[in-house]
Amino acid sequence: MKNINKVAEITLIFWLMKIIATTLGETLGDFLSMTLNLGYAVGIGITAAFFLTVLLIQLYSKRYIPVFYWLVIIATTTLGTEISDFMDRSLNLGYTLGSIILFACLLTTLFLWRKKFKSLSVFPIFEREKEILYWIAILFSNSLGTAFGDYLSDVVGMSYLNGALVTASIILIVVLLHYFTKINQIVLFWIAFIFTRPFGATFGDFLTKPITKGGLDLGTLNASIVSIILISILIFVSHKRLKTKTA
Repeated sequence: MKNINKVAEITLIFWLMKIIATTLGETLGDFLSMTLNLGYAVGIGITAAFFLTVLLIQLYSKRYIPVFYWLVIIATTTLGTEISDFMDRSLNLGYTLGSIILFACLLTTLFLWRKKFKSLSVFPIFEREKEILYWIAILFSNSLGTAFGDYLSDVVGMSYLNGALVTASIILIVVLLHYFTKINQIVLFWIAFIFTRPFGATFGDFLTKPITKGGLDLGTLNASIVSIILISILIFVSHKRLKTKTA
């Protein structure tokens, strides 16, 4: 029996959806913890429950289904926001130490993945154990990206717009390296994956924070609604493209 892929192919639409998903994760996470004033611990509980629910649906699906896959991505970005903020503000670790810890967790996950499967290839994936490692790595990378984005704004002192421009520049460099060098493509993928998170996070902050702090003051709810509409449209497009490809 032919193995059936479980994850999204890495294309331009993948990266566009990833950026929107990370922006949604930032604004939705802040909506739960700050706008609703639930706190970071409660926010982690809610987002962890959502993450585990959609993850189980994804793991037990027999094939790649865009809506399930992207719900897990959104869940990891939202939970990643809560984890990063909890480490910084509740545990008082700070974004620098928090970033180091999350980076170490990501490297450990990738090391175990490489040791088990002799490759870090992210497409296609059909083995259950590899897919679990895939999602753990994504959760840590999204948490790390959140912490790094907040590090740029809170520690380095960059405005939210400048932070988004810096991370966007790093992503652009990775794209150029992809097309014009022979650097390992898996390494470039994870670098891009990590830095799309702070780009989405800083862009989310740019949309929601007060004008006096360099934001557009749209509010976490309005920014989340806009992101949900955009990602829903792209998920619909992904389903249509998948249906056409498999017809």
